[in-house]
Amino acid sequence: MPSLLRRAAAAYNVPRLCCLKNIPAIERSHAMRIENDPKLDFKDVLIRPKRSTMPSRSLVNIERSFRFIHGAEEWKGFPLIAANMDVTGTIAMARALHTHRAMVALHKYYPVERLVEFFRSEASVDTFFTIGVGEVDMEKLSAVKAEVPVRKICIDVANGYTERFVAAIRRVREENPGALIMAGNVVTGDMTEALILAGADIVKVGIGPGSVCTTRKMTGVGYPQLSAVIECSDAAHGLKGWVCADGGCTVPGDISKAYGGGADFVMLGGMLAGHDECEGEIVYTEKDGVKVPKAMVFYGMSSDTAMNKHAGGVASYRASEGKTVEVPYRGAVEHTMQDIMGGVRSMMTYIGATTLKEVSKRTTFVMVGSQLNTVFGG
Repeated sequence: MPSLLRRAAAAYNVPRLCCLKNIPAIERSHAMRIENDPKLDFKDVLIRPKRSTMPSRSLVNIERSFRFIHGAEEWKGFPLIAANMDVTGTIAMARALHTHRAMVALHKYYPVERLVEFFRSEASVDTFFTIGVGEVDMEKLSAVKAEVPVRKICIDVANGYTERFVAAIRRVREENPGALIMAGNVVTGDMTEALILAGADIVKVGIGPGSVCTTRKMTGVGYPQLSAVIECSDAAHGLKGWVCADGGCTVPGDISKAYGGGADFVMLGGMLAGHDECEGEIVYTEKDGVKVPKAMVFYGMSSDTAMNKHAGGVASYRASEGKTVEVPYRGAVEHTMQDIMGGVRSMMTYIGATTLKEVSKRTTFVMVGSQLNTVFGG
């Protein structure tokens, strides 16, 4: 058998006696498939209330404690993470969310000197150092580690299904055996397991659900986010790993649904955009002769805006997979965090969960055709 045929046969687990006339059969055995069981987004469900003995939402505990399968570090807090987008993954956001025991994945574009200064002076602030899979990213991580400890690492790519990505996780784990590593993004259980086995402690889940992501539109690839969280969390928990639901949350109730679906952490981009702690360009308007903030520019990290800013433009072999929008200026993030945490606490009293860890065990989803009465707006 020619070597090319042998490789094809091995890849498809075909007996060695195969010959050329069998190739169409090989192709047919791996033809297009349709999965008929429904896949759900947050908009497709509500959480069914259950009898509760909780007298007040002030008594529930929205913090969780985590031990990690690979990293030596333990963590306790409110498991919410600001996304590693250059508008929201900022040092100022890290300081603000730290007061609520929440975390930030810093964006990749801070210079080494700024990161060293921050980690050296504010090592109690919970932040992930974000990298991609290129050699430049690895060199930057090494440069910062030469000056200060790096305890939390986020390895972030749009497509977590490549062998290169798995190899990068394995390399970072080998070079940082005690670090907490979060890696993604994927949306299926098989790759969740692969990333954990390669060295990830937390797997980031989501392809295309973000408010400024156009991957589904441009490529046709994706997976409804709630179903992705449910399937990936089941796979991760079987290996003693954790998942972070990344994208798709537009209101506090979506965050509750993510926790109910099995997410251990929830990552937010758009819901945290437009605040003082962000680094987006502010759009001003005039009111009574005074210039006041009106909106903030927010964009996906695969958008024209991001690639022009950080990569010198959109490469000839690819298309933009993000959009640029203006979000209303919302002042300090403190007010939004109060809404988020208050919504989660209230959800817990509705289903009788005293701790955040109990939420997925107490959650029953009800499929719905609509959720909100929008007669006076959304």
